[in-house]
Amino acid sequence: MDKAKIKQEVIAYLLLIAGSALFAIGDVMFVNPYLMAPGGTYGISNVLNTLWPWKISFYAICMDVPLLLIGTWILGPKFGIKTIISTALIFLFTLILESTWGYAPVIYDYSVGILENGSAQTVKFAVAENVYRYFIPDYFLNTVVAGLIYGVAIGLIFRSGATSGGSDIISMIIHKYTKISLGTLVMIVDGIITLSTLVAFGDIRLPIYSIIIIFIEGKVIDLVVDGLKSYKTAFIVTENLDAVKSYILNDLHRGGTCITVEGLYNGTERKMIYVTMERADFVKMRSNLRRLDPTAFVNVIDSSEIMGRGFKALPME
Repeated sequence: MDKAKIKQEVIAYLLLIAGSALFAIGDVMFVNPYLMAPGGTYGISNVLNTLWPWKISFYAICMDVPLLLIGTWILGPKFGIKTIISTALIFLFTLILESTWGYAPVIYDYSVGILENGSAQTVKFAVAENVYRYFIPDYFLNTVVAGLIYGVAIGLIFRSGATSGGSDIISMIIHKYTKISLGTLVMIVDGIITLSTLVAFGDIRLPIYSIIIIFIEGKVIDLVVDGLKSYKTAFIVTENLDAVKSYILNDLHRGGTCITVEGLYNGTERKMIYVTMERADFVKMRSNLRRLDPTAFVNVIDSSEIMGRGFKALPME
C-alpha cells in the first residue's frame, strides 16, 4: 500500500470517528431532551428511552446488530467494515455521553430546575431513576442546531466511505422485494418513525420539528459530501461553432466536447458543445451567448460533482 493510499485511509477513519462522535452529541444533547425522533434506529430509541427509561445506546444496538445481520443475509455483504465500525463507535460515544452528561438539554429558555409540576410549556427529562427535571424548550433554535450537527455528522460518515445502516436496511430489504423507489421507502420509514412521537407524546409539534431536522440534515449532508461549489453543465446546439468555442476556450478558460448532432424535425446537421463550468462562469457565458449566436439552443443542468482534469481529482481505489 503506497503512502497516498495510507493517508487516504487514515483521513477516512478520522472522519468516521469525528462523524460518529458528532452524531452522538446531536442525539443525546439536542434531539432526545426535546422528545424528537428524526428517523433511524436512534430516533426509535429516543422514543423508547422516554417511555421506558433504558439507555438510548442499548435500545439502538439491540436494533442495529440484528438489522446488519439480516441485511447481510438478505442483501449480501454490501455494508462494509466501516459501516460496522461506525455502528460500534456511535454506540460507544452515545453510551459515554449518557453516562456522563445524561439527557440534559444544551439549549433552553429557562434555567433547568426541579419543579413540583410540569406545565404545558415544559419538557421533562430523567436525571435518575424516578427523578425528573423540567425545562422550558426553545424548539426552533434547538431544531436548527440539531439539524446542522446531524448533517455534518452523517456527511462525515458518508465521506469516510461508510453508510448510515440502521433503518435504511429496512428500506433496502423492502426495495428488493417491492421495487418501490429506495428514496420513497426511506422517506416512508423515517416518516413513520417521526410520527411515533405524536402517538407516544400527543404533541403535533414533535413530528413537525423532527421533519425540519431531517430537511436541514439533508442539505448539510450535501454540502459536506459535495462541497460548496456549484457546477452547471450546458449542452449548446449552435450554428456559430467557432465564436462559441473561442469564447469558452479563451475567455472562460474552459474545455469542452464538440458533438455532431442531427435535428429531429428536418434532419439538419449541427454542432453541440458539451461543457461543464462553475456557476460564475456560466453566468458570464449566458450573458454573452445571444451576442455569439442568437439562434443557439441551450439546455442547462445542475451537476453536484465533477471529477477529472480541471475539477476534482478522481478517487483512488
